[in-house]
Amino acid sequence: MFDKVLIANRGEIALRIHRACQEMGISTVAVHSTADENAMHVRLADESVCIGPPASKDSYLNIPSIIAAAEITGADAIHPGYGFLSENDKFAEIVAEHKLEFIGPTAEHIRLMGDKISAKDVVKKLGIPVVPGSEGAVKDISQAEKIAKKLGYPVIVKAASGGGGRGMQVVHNKAELGNAIMACKKEAGASFGDDTVYLEKYLTLPRHIEFQVIADKHGNVCHLGERDCSLQRRHQKVLEEAPSPALNTEERNKMGEVVRKAIQGLGYIGAGTIEFLYENGEFYFIEMNTRIQVEHPITEMITGIDLVREQIRVAAGLPLSFTQEEIKFSGHSIECRINAEDPFTFMPSPGKINDYHPPGGLGVRVDSGIYSGYSIPPYYDSMIAKLIVHGKTRNECLMRLRRALGEYVIGGIKTTIPLHQSLIRETDFINGSYDIHWLENYLKNLE
Repeated sequence: MFDKVLIANRGEIALRIHRACQEMGISTVAVHSTADENAMHVRLADESVCIGPPASKDSYLNIPSIIAAAEITGADAIHPGYGFLSENDKFAEIVAEHKLEFIGPTAEHIRLMGDKISAKDVVKKLGIPVVPGSEGAVKDISQAEKIAKKLGYPVIVKAASGGGGRGMQVVHNKAELGNAIMACKKEAGASFGDDTVYLEKYLTLPRHIEFQVIADKHGNVCHLGERDCSLQRRHQKVLEEAPSPALNTEERNKMGEVVRKAIQGLGYIGAGTIEFLYENGEFYFIEMNTRIQVEHPITEMITGIDLVREQIRVAAGLPLSFTQEEIKFSGHSIECRINAEDPFTFMPSPGKINDYHPPGGLGVRVDSGIYSGYSIPPYYDSMIAKLIVHGKTRNECLMRLRRALGEYVIGGIKTTIPLHQSLIRETDFINGSYDIHWLENYLKNLE
């Protein structure tokens, strides 16, 4: 087992990794920008190293500084969390070259799944269904028009290296196609350094359902069920729940086993998430995330399995601490992403927190690094906390979530707590009858 782990991230996920390490008897090193010198994970870590100024490119994306911090402090391994360098194959390679363990998959698998075109080809061969679309990249408008005609409108243009909703546009007719492709290529080139795009059939009323997997270095692979992440705004998840209200046990077990066998066939190591669009009883692969997910706590709540702990164990060469048969799903869990934003205009609201009181009680968990007196910097993602609740049933979970949101006090800034309070009282949400377009339609009706 590792003696010391460097946490190459910030905020709640950095604190989450620190806590897992502490419970395993592993020392931690926090790296931070000058803007994060008073962050909770920095204050609690055994050691901390400043790696640059506030801008991410000069700090949390500064690979030489992170490697230097690991070498100076004598760390054995680096945990990248999510975002930043977590899916950067070059970073994983550099970590290995410096005789450090990357707590995540191999650089080869990160690279393979980071390109959505190659990922689709690979998973299709492994038995995972994919959304009908172009065979590889779209080379020109003429080719795109032929493909779109065959698929039938609407179609969606996607960047091969895209993510976070960037480099994507829905096209409803031939007249829109050319401009959409040029716009996506321009955005993809600027955001990812790769302007390759491809086409897919656009599903009209799908849900976003993802399966959590984890694999060790001994060929053991398990799936830990699914999460429903359909409540989204501009392709960004807002609230997630597990299990999905849309699936039954038979569908869950069947798709879970398809995913498990595919990951085993891939020879994958570590935690990962296979994301699908689900419509009319059919699953369609959209991408694989080769890292821990923001919404991993709801899986932990219904399985009792510490995913970050398992990530660390697997990276250290230990086998998974459970088998597929030993995984038991219990109850229901929902996660609300709490952002420092206006709850309805979504304008960022950085600033000093002058009052803070997190909710508590049975089945309530808060993953956050904020505290009273902490100043939220304006340089990073606006998510400042995750409220996670668990109940024996979905109804009990909903009632507990209402109570917990009512208790949650974050003073001095605007947050999205009021939005969540409104959402969970909507009949469609209570009934579990929503899709990936539901939230945006709901917000439009508020205007």
